[in-house]
Amino acid sequence: MRIGVITSGHLAAGPRMVKAANALAEAGHAVRIVSTQFLDWAAEADRPIASRSWSTVDYRRRTAPATYWRTRLEFHAARRWVGLVGADRASLTALAAANGRASRDLLKLALAEPADLFYGGTSGGLAIAALASRCTATPYAVDLEDFHDGQFEDAHQSLTLIHALQRQVLPAAAFVTAGSSAIAARYERAYGIPVIPIHNTFPLPAQAPDPEPPGNGALRLYWFSQTVGAGRGLEDVARAIALAGIRAELHLRGSARPGYIAALQCISPRNLAIIPHSPAPPDRMVELARPYDVGLSPEQGRDLNRQLCLGNKALTYILGGLAVVLTDTAGHRPLAEDLGEGALRYRSGDIPSLAYGLRRWARDRGLLRRARQAAWNTARNRWNWEDRREKGALLAAVEGALP
Repeated sequence: MRIGVITSGHLAAGPRMVKAANALAEAGHAVRIVSTQFLDWAAEADRPIASRSWSTVDYRRRTAPATYWRTRLEFHAARRWVGLVGADRASLTALAAANGRASRDLLKLALAEPADLFYGGTSGGLAIAALASRCTATPYAVDLEDFHDGQFEDAHQSLTLIHALQRQVLPAAAFVTAGSSAIAARYERAYGIPVIPIHNTFPLPAQAPDPEPPGNGALRLYWFSQTVGAGRGLEDVARAIALAGIRAELHLRGSARPGYIAALQCISPRNLAIIPHSPAPPDRMVELARPYDVGLSPEQGRDLNRQLCLGNKALTYILGGLAVVLTDTAGHRPLAEDLGEGALRYRSGDIPSLAYGLRRWARDRGLLRRARQAAWNTARNRWNWEDRREKGALLAAVEGALP
């Protein structure tokens, strides 16, 4: 069968939809991916990920200035229109245009080839999948990697808009998937629909990691994201290292905000070495995690979405054989409970507890070795893409939705 996978972001920044597309192609479906490009570094990273059947809307100012300005005007005009008529009375087309740039271009690409099912991810992809379905009378499904209702708590217009958009899109979807059990449960309560939790797991590596900690000196900590900046829990880590009195290296992969690394260094100037690394493609993240002792996922839970998410960081670290630091959130708890001694769980802002756990790992290499082995065992036995509750659940949902 022919399946159109739609994301309003970059492939490199949205490995979840790429992973789904690959799984569907391996199952024998003809899969076509539609995406956008608006960041130079991510556009470069998209190329090795892209399949042979991939179409993209480039609206970067440098490479596509006409599209950049046109989509910017369309986006702001749509926002004003929805604000005037009210989100509850606006059409899905207007809501799509007000929710993200290049919606008209993305829909045109999605419709360029026939499909038996459209599967849309990211908040901008939800409406495009539904609109493509309306135009062709084919079924559609959507993926809710985040709890979008909880992402815009400080922006009334955006929150009202996403509420209205999801009320139109979610009930008619052939199936709905979500990025964590906590997100799935919240959507089920909010919209009265069944939601399938499919976590941000990744394929098992060809070779098991060595549980032996890679160094004998400083504790080597690792964190990655698209952007390195404030509000992601790294300040907790720096303060905990200063309090613990241990030598540590903090390796940060991503594009750093100006001045941020220098400001972070000031928190723990004597015993913490901060080493920045360039962004890298998502399919290399497990490999790139291996040289370190501990992976960091200290999400702050500053909005409801962050409290419910189980992001790809922790699930990447354990496949690389790293022990993991996790904040105690609803999204993290199922993984933390499975990890046992492979995880250091603490409440955001509880610096003494975090310092105590890091000090134990730094001073007892045997304890760190057991934590790393526990993390890998958990990844191998449950938290990987090949598990029947992950890829298997997606394939079963697709088969049930296809005519």
